[in-house]
Amino acid sequence: MSIGLARLREEPERIRQGAIDKGEDPSVVDAALALEGKRRGLLGESDCLKAERNAASKQIGEAIRAGAAPKGPEVAALRQASTDAGARIDKLDAELAATESQLEELLLRIPNPADPDVPIGDESANQVVRIWGEQLTHVSKGPDGVAWTRRPHWEIAESLHMFDLERGAKITGSGFPVYTGQGSRLQRALIDLMLDVHTAEHGMTEIWPPALVNAASARGTGQIPDKEDLMYVVPRDDLYLVPTAEVPVTNLHRDEILEADQLPLRYVAYSPCFRREAGAAGKDTRGILRVHQFDKVEMVFFEKPEASAEALEWLTARAEVILQRLGLAYRVLLMATQDMGFVQAKKYDLEVWAPGVERWLEVSSCSNFRDYQARRMAIRYRPEPGAKPELVHTLNGSGLALARTVAAIIEAYQQPDGSLAVPEALRPYMRIDRIEA
Repeated sequence: MSIGLARLREEPERIRQGAIDKGEDPSVVDAALALEGKRRGLLGESDCLKAERNAASKQIGEAIRAGAAPKGPEVAALRQASTDAGARIDKLDAELAATESQLEELLLRIPNPADPDVPIGDESANQVVRIWGEQLTHVSKGPDGVAWTRRPHWEIAESLHMFDLERGAKITGSGFPVYTGQGSRLQRALIDLMLDVHTAEHGMTEIWPPALVNAASARGTGQIPDKEDLMYVVPRDDLYLVPTAEVPVTNLHRDEILEADQLPLRYVAYSPCFRREAGAAGKDTRGILRVHQFDKVEMVFFEKPEASAEALEWLTARAEVILQRLGLAYRVLLMATQDMGFVQAKKYDLEVWAPGVERWLEVSSCSNFRDYQARRMAIRYRPEPGAKPELVHTLNGSGLALARTVAAIIEAYQQPDGSLAVPEALRPYMRIDRIEA
């Protein structure tokens, strides 16, 4: 389950309003409340019958010890009462199991209520928190003072032989780019830079996760049932291609109880990412702004509940470090309820400025899920030795997603002569300072 039963009973109005704020159907909350009432009634009735059966069993022993015949009418009547109670208990327990199964499915469909400081509304309610760097103009002046116009990334990349979209479409289909030459080298350099910074400077532990997960893992992080249609599925083996490293890495500690001194756990992982839905038809179809396969470095944190709000700010700042190292202008958005997702309690998006297409491009989402995912995955910790386990809080954030980061680099670092300057932070990895035809 995602929402605890106690919370469902104690805060039904907040949970219902949380669904409305996210643009979801609140009737699922009412249906879950009704099933929870039925579950509690069945449980109480079953407990009463079990007590009656136990009392009958005790009376049988007492009657025999008092001299009643083991097969006499008095004992027979008590045995029949115990048998009848057992049959009713079996029927109630079967109904209880079916009710609990239905309730579990409903609870998975209740969205995580947003934090109180999250703006309510659609994408128009998103708030710009801060902007960093110089927003390069579409028309710029070269060193000689002559004005020149920046081209979109796909034109530059084609002239420099950095990726091949046509052959990618031939091999697999639209939205599966092939990176070639220095484009491939740029991908590898970015991945290495991100992993090196997050491990050596930010103290995260690197993970190299599987690219396939089972249904339990996808359900644990909230990909199913909410985003099932967006995932590539391997039906024969009941496996899913990962849409992000968040899924396998968060599931590392599924069904575990951690000790307090183990927290926080902060991981970083590279993975290829696969998403069936790559954007609205006819929108952003050129270049690599919307693709079905892309590379991403993901940060995943496990935190004590009281520390998760601060951890989200720190996590977001770590993603910003990468953009600052690359010298790319960006802005941080606090996402509104209907633009933040089903499972997030609070989310920041990082958008980088791409001067060739004159647009902000999302390259990172940093989210706090509070205990929503941990409840699904039964990830708990003991606040102190011997204490009752409590749910941890989980967070994640892209650090960064590569396809749009690559597009922004190409558009920001293109030169008037058609070449591409390599960002200084990437030069030790690429061992060149310029990409030329």
